[in-house]
Amino acid sequence: MNLELKNSYRLLNHGPTTVITSAHAGKRNIMAAAWVCALDFNPAKVTVVIDSKTYTRELIEAEGTFAINLPCVQQIEMVKQVGSISGRDLAGTDKFADYGIDTFAAQAISAPLVKGCVGWLECKIIPEPHNLNTYDLFIAEVVAAHADERMFSGGRWHFDGQDDLRTIHHIAGGVFFATGQPC
Repeated sequence: MNLELKNSYRLLNHGPTTVITSAHAGKRNIMAAAWVCALDFNPAKVTVVIDSKTYTRELIEAEGTFAINLPCVQQIEMVKQVGSISGRDLAGTDKFADYGIDTFAAQAISAPLVKGCVGWLECKIIPEPHNLNTYDLFIAEVVAAHADERMFSGGRWHFDGQDDLRTIHHIAGGVFFATGQPC
């Protein structure tokens, strides 16, 4: 399901762990990221912190776009795998192929989207050199947003009854929790 961009922030508001995908000149990469935040409504904007040493960042800076994918409980092992090794350290191999990660094409950017996730944000970088160089902070406009209708509809998340599709949350030290019940 496509979302109105002005409501795309709702995919991130509950603070899920994400995986960031990037692509440039036939190369692609994926990494886990916990420091992702909604920034604005119209136009929809997000922030993400990506260390300057990562291969993902190299591809993002070269292409000017990236995708935020919202994985779920059934993908926890994939998140741990892509978060524990740099694509640069794989000597020319591909994390997607190495870990059997299925993807599909984004609508507006070159980075692939990860199948099985419950939400996707396609993002275009807004150049902010000071923030990027000082804080490793990217500011980006959301140019397309999508969600799994089983988990997100009517402008909100529905986590009841689908435990394997709940989003995950990294709380440090390699420990994750699944989204809980609303109060």
